[in-house]
Amino acid sequence: MTTAVIAFTRRGAALGRSLADALGGTLHVPARFAPEAVAEAYSSLEGWTAWAWARADALVFVGAAGIAVRAIAPHVRDKFSDPAVVSVDEAGRFVVPLLSGHVGGANELARRVAALTGGQAAVSTATDVNGLFAVDVWARERGMAITDRVLAKEVSAALLEGRPVGFASDFGHPCPEGLTTGPAELGVWITDRTGEGPFPRTLRLVPRSLILGIGCRRGTPEAAIEAAAAAALAGLAPEAVAGVATIDLKKDEPGLLAFCARRGLPLTTYSAEALAAVEGDFTPSAFVRGITGVDNVCERAAAAAGGRIIVPKQANNGVTAAVARKDML
Repeated sequence: MTTAVIAFTRRGAALGRSLADALGGTLHVPARFAPEAVAEAYSSLEGWTAWAWARADALVFVGAAGIAVRAIAPHVRDKFSDPAVVSVDEAGRFVVPLLSGHVGGANELARRVAALTGGQAAVSTATDVNGLFAVDVWARERGMAITDRVLAKEVSAALLEGRPVGFASDFGHPCPEGLTTGPAELGVWITDRTGEGPFPRTLRLVPRSLILGIGCRRGTPEAAIEAAAAAALAGLAPEAVAGVATIDLKKDEPGLLAFCARRGLPLTTYSAEALAAVEGDFTPSAFVRGITGVDNVCERAAAAAGGRIIVPKQANNGVTAAVARKDML
């Protein structure tokens, strides 16, 4: 978590310095005493907030909560994308998570700050207050995508009202406390598949479980790679793709790089020798061996990145694609 800490007085800066150091963040104070505080100077609170909002995962205001509320108000959009915002008084007595308590991690950050200051975290989210399962926190801690925000809110509402919420996992996750593996109208399903779920109303939580292996001819356009990837991922959730893998001969392939960049996916490359050493039953090609030095690129690369092949090699307009699934437990 990238943390930006701001303080407004010398006393606040002293606490801010200890928090920034402990949290691995940066401290920002008014220019008039920035050198003595060994901190970065800011010229206006409005400008600093806009800057930090775009760059940090968490903002910590050392001072009155009202200052923080007024500063962030123009920037608040969505709890699924807004950074965590925490306010702590200069004495460190009370730490208030103001924004993105669950998804952004502000509740957790407030507890951590309180532990550092010896103060108290004033957490007010309903599921926390009532000691109930929080689906957004559970998903965030495990790196899972929430596919339906409305259903996520309904899961929390059902738990608060005492109604049963079901649980199922394709990966063998144990049922969290407060949910049930029995019948329920509304439930949570851990899966990387699309389609109908196990409950009449199913909230899918998608782990980053899939590796997309790609092989392609030199100069293959992004659109062709996109089409081949979509065909290979039919019936699978696009949110589940953790990365793309290929041979190192393709590390500078423009179409492949553009495909990965547009989707924010890391590209991992392997040498022909590394791919040849991967154990498994792969679809061989004498033509591919003649070009690359290994009999298969897409399947071997996907398997090399971790997991077992669930979608074998598919050829589509000069592109080969395969999908491997990682063990998520």
